Amino acid sequence: MDMEVSAGDVLAVVGGNGSGKSTLLRILVGLSQPTSGRVSGRPPNIGYVPDRFTAHDRVPALSYLTHMGRIRGLSGPAARARAGRLLDRLSLVGGRNAALRTLSKGNARKVALAQALLVEPDLLVLDEPWSGLDASAHGVLAEFIEEVAAGGGAVVFTDHREAITETHASGAYALGDGRVTRRGGRHTRGRAAEVELVLTAPPSGVMPAGVDWHTLPGVLSAALRDEALVLRVAREHSDAVLLTALQHRWSVEGVAGPDARHASRAGAGRAVL
Repeated sequence: MDMEVSAGDVLAVVGGNGSGKSTLLRILVGLSQPTSGRVSGRPPNIGYVPDRFTAHDRVPALSYLTHMGRIRGLSGPAARARAGRLLDRLSLVGGRNAALRTLSKGNARKVALAQALLVEPDLLVLDEPWSGLDASAHGVLAEFIEEVAAGGGAVVFTDHREAITETHASGAYALGDGRVTRRGGRHTRGRAAEVELVLTAPPSGVMPAGVDWHTLPGVLSAALRDEALVLRVAREHSDAVLLTALQHRWSVEGVAGPDARHASRAGAGRAVL
């Protein structure tokens, strides 16, 4: 197999159960060694979220993340502040001081995401990262991925849903029969190719039917803002998403091009397997 990950890439690894996706990610981050061959150019700062995050400890989430931040070179106050901001952004149910052993799968996944982002990663590797997350955290995860790539880092993730791959990945590698092949993905979109849809409940006050927005092609993120639902959507899919919203009785408050939010970070390299 050959695989190249460059600065700014958002790559999906797809394949059936048992095809080797998790093993490939472990090799990429350096937790497993290839039987033969080599990995070159692995960057120094790597964030990794495994497919299973064991969280049976009594330690509070914030204390755990502060400890992990110190291991990764942050001062105690800096690690605690960074961890707190990440947990607040992810809306951890139970709050910062919830013991790890009390967390649901989805909330344990939020802590796993936070630990991967304590130090700004040059390479962020995510194994089924959307699994178990609530709808609001889906949107935050999409923002994290975008921020890492926009800052000059690279992101590699696995997910079994084609809609997720098409929406978030700039390219994909498919695993099958012991081989890895490059597949086409969306080209990295400029922000001019995105629109922001603002949806609200209708004047009747009756809440619209629920929609899993993140499974719709083209939806980049979905988040609540001042009692409105804000969707970032690839322009070519915006009409279809609007139609879905109207069919489910949402009111359209506005449609606009979102402002750029991120600054670039120079100096990231590339990893080659």
